[in-house]
Amino acid sequence: MVNEKEFLSNGLSQYEILRDIGKALSSSLEMNEVLKMIMDFIGKYYKPSNWSLLLVDEEKSDLFFVIAVGDSSDKIKDKRLKIGDGIAGWSVKNQKTVTIKDAYKDKRFHQNFDKQSGFKTDTIICVPLLNKGKALGVIELVNVDLSLFEESYIDLLETLADFAAIALGNARYIEQIKELSVRDDCTKLYNSRYMVELFEMEINRSRRHKYKFAAVFLDLDHFKNVNDNYGHLIGSQLLRNIADILLSSIRKSDWAVRYGGDEFVLILTETGRKEALLLTERIRHRLNKTVFFTEENYNIKVTASFGIAVYPDDAKTTDEIIGLADHAMYKVKNSGRNNILVAEKENNFLKRLIL
Repeated sequence: MVNEKEFLSNGLSQYEILRDIGKALSSSLEMNEVLKMIMDFIGKYYKPSNWSLLLVDEEKSDLFFVIAVGDSSDKIKDKRLKIGDGIAGWSVKNQKTVTIKDAYKDKRFHQNFDKQSGFKTDTIICVPLLNKGKALGVIELVNVDLSLFEESYIDLLETLADFAAIALGNARYIEQIKELSVRDDCTKLYNSRYMVELFEMEINRSRRHKYKFAAVFLDLDHFKNVNDNYGHLIGSQLLRNIADILLSSIRKSDWAVRYGGDEFVLILTETGRKEALLLTERIRHRLNKTVFFTEENYNIKVTASFGIAVYPDDAKTTDEIIGLADHAMYKVKNSGRNNILVAEKENNFLKRLIL
């Protein structure tokens, strides 16, 4: 429960609480820090038996638990809730605060959790997190003593939710800015500045879990002719088309990078030499048979030269794997193009693969 004496016993007035929350939330741009701070304030000042923070998953159009604290909270952390379902889902869909004095008398309440956990839900408060007219999530408090709740305490909770929504909105905006900073403007693939960081992350991951991974460098053959004959707009669109082919050829766990100009890099996680070679050949074959800009009657065909290196078989560092794969690719460029070369450092040579 919460009352003014409780606030004052903590040495804080409601004004001071809001001031401190505002300062704390506005000073933190890391979303996890923001979320933890929200829940800490709720637990300290409202003392519900359970309290949760759910965020909207825009891709799946549902809600997922980011933080759940209290009795039997471990049993709901992996649950998802459709927007509109349950008290929390209704609050998000309608963008309204909901106060329920007897959950079992409300048709919107789902009893499944209580039945599975043995928990008894009595009262519920749900406050949506709204930012620029959009619901980002919802704060849910369960089993708060509403008999001691005054209207000002709901107002305080809604103000806290407003602060939280602003902070979450800002955090997501910062994340979007960070994402833009590591993306190539033309193709939207990761850019060369971020590539080294990707390699370092994958080396650390592979070393920790004892996995292999492969680097595939590719350079489009005679791409300059496309720009010279059809213009840079067509050339840029062709690069985007190539990027689409690469993305559709790899897994979600893999990485695609525009290295610069008409060069691309693939980082294939948990992949050895044989698997990397098979995938690269599929991409090479797909490029060979694809005709671009048929509607414009340009009928452009493109081939590429590929170089492959594998960690840790061929290289132990980022510089080594980049250098070996890049060198293998240029060996192909200088010996006929439209082929694949696999680096083998342990044998001190580059092995030509005629496919």
